[in-house]
Amino acid sequence: MELYWAWVCAATLATCYVLRRLNGWYYDVKLRKKQYPLPPGDMGWPLIGNLIPFYKDFSSGRPNSFINNLLLKYGEGGIYKTHLFGNPSIIVCEPEICMRVLTDDVNFRVGYPTTIKELIRLKHISRAEHKQYRRLVNTLPILDHQALATLYLERIENIVTNSLEELSSMKHPVELLKEMKKVTFKVFIHILMGSSIHHMIIENMDTSFAELTNGILSAPINAPGFVFHKALKARKKLAKILQSVVDERRLRSKNGQEGKDKVFLDNLLEAKDENGRKRDDEYIVDVLIAQLFAGHETSATALMWTILYLTQHPHILEKAKKEQEEIMKARVSSQGRLNLQEIKQMVYLSQVIDETLRCANIVFTTFREAISDVNINGYVIPNGWRVLVWARAVHMNPKYYPNPEEFNPSRWDDYHGKAGTFLPFGAGSRLCPGKDLAKLEISVFLHYFLLNYKLERINAECPITFLPILKPVDNCLAKVIKVS
Repeated sequence: MELYWAWVCAATLATCYVLRRLNGWYYDVKLRKKQYPLPPGDMGWPLIGNLIPFYKDFSSGRPNSFINNLLLKYGEGGIYKTHLFGNPSIIVCEPEICMRVLTDDVNFRVGYPTTIKELIRLKHISRAEHKQYRRLVNTLPILDHQALATLYLERIENIVTNSLEELSSMKHPVELLKEMKKVTFKVFIHILMGSSIHHMIIENMDTSFAELTNGILSAPINAPGFVFHKALKARKKLAKILQSVVDERRLRSKNGQEGKDKVFLDNLLEAKDENGRKRDDEYIVDVLIAQLFAGHETSATALMWTILYLTQHPHILEKAKKEQEEIMKARVSSQGRLNLQEIKQMVYLSQVIDETLRCANIVFTTFREAISDVNINGYVIPNGWRVLVWARAVHMNPKYYPNPEEFNPSRWDDYHGKAGTFLPFGAGSRLCPGKDLAKLEISVFLHYFLLNYKLERINAECPITFLPILKPVDNCLAKVIKVS
């Protein structure tokens, strides 16, 4: 009997070993005629690849373990094969390789997972359409700091000061992340669609958008009870709300009511395709959702983490606060609002924000897809394979950032890192166009927060999850308290 069970155990282990290696063997055989070999790495289990260790490490608050295991097992070459999010993939995490992938538009294109393609509808944008899409995005004034300050600084201030006042007046704790999402959502709605949208419409959009983003990195199973199914339903609801906004804006334009309040949506309504035809409403709604996705969630998360890091490091908070007090002391008595010159004087605060983006790694990877076989460092990235530019691994590498786990804004004093060592906004032609807007709204919020408020967390030891985004499990339950 003992011998029987020994054979059963041995057979089970052998079967598991074969199954575990089957994925790797399949791709090795399939690509054996390529001129160069695949990079070292692990393709995981058939069908699911390495999703289990990925979800385990990221959801349990140990995201660095996933990439560190690859480095320990296969060396520090910075390029590894894997299977994630339903596709065979190559992870790159050395600055030079990251920059090559991000800046090479000939051999690489955007390569999002199925969930993002379905929820954001980026799958419908061809290469030619993407160029026109980028031209449309370039009509946003968010690419120019001067235009941002001139057109939107006052609006951002009003949203920020009203939100802080409202939060501090609440008797009960609030989920800070949700509140920061409301702030950044309002800002971006005003820039994309104008300031005339009713607050109830904004609230309804915000709720639907929150449900949509929960499904971004979920299992792509469209069946009741699954997160992705709920996210798809939220997308339909959001699209319906946005359609009403498009209809109302088109009517305003037809009646000559645009005035000086011309916004991105107006440019969308006027845009034409390569055949000279105006874009249909489905395309317009898809672009609006894509822009909201790109410019809202990450900014809110960065804002929350900046406040958290400052609160956790009183000496850094005090230094940042002193800088804001000095700006106020130098202000002439007749000036009642922030201006661009004052924003530029927030040097230390800018370093605090950059250090937050490095430490928090809100966008842990950037998705690309090879559109031809590419040789990098003697390894092939096969045509059709996804490439994951793992910025988190770069930002937490002690070669580029000594004591990377330490939150230290002063590390940015006279910092001259080589290209590819700081990638919170990507790089190349697809460098995030909203990076200046993100830093501006975070700077404005922190200016008023540091001068007049403080944060008291309810669960200071609350565990952290990294899926679908980096956040405390309780969304940072806290009280915002007015101090002056």
